[in-house]
Amino acid sequence: MNDYFDIHLQDDQIRAISSIGLAHLGDAVYELLVRAWLCAHGKATGKGLHRSAVELVKAPAQAARAEKILPILTEAELAVYKRGRNAHVHTIPHSASRSDYLKATALECLLGWLYLQGKRERINQLFAAMMEEEEYAT
Repeated sequence: MNDYFDIHLQDDQIRAISSIGLAHLGDAVYELLVRAWLCAHGKATGKGLHRSAVELVKAPAQAARAEKILPILTEAELAVYKRGRNAHVHTIPHSASRSDYLKATALECLLGWLYLQGKRERINQLFAAMMEEEEYAT
């Protein structure tokens, strides 16, 4: 039986996944991190949790956080980020510019790629850097 909470794929298996597929997984990784961060920072009400999570996972917010970590990405991570940024997306939400949406997709692609490699510590390092200096309003 596979342990999908702790899945590790071979490099060739990961390369076979489309950038959209990696972003799909990375979206869930990012959302889980945001939800855990919100709970750890004392956001206790359901409505408040949801509203705060939505604000943090919107494409413009993700794009801003992606910009924060670009200088600390390795060459391999930057290549995956660029692969995600160049993904052929067909629809863009009204709340996001094309540029922000592509940066958010790139971030999600990177997180999905790191997750499938089992690089949880690196994901945490990058997420901590993204959330540095985050003003948390209750």
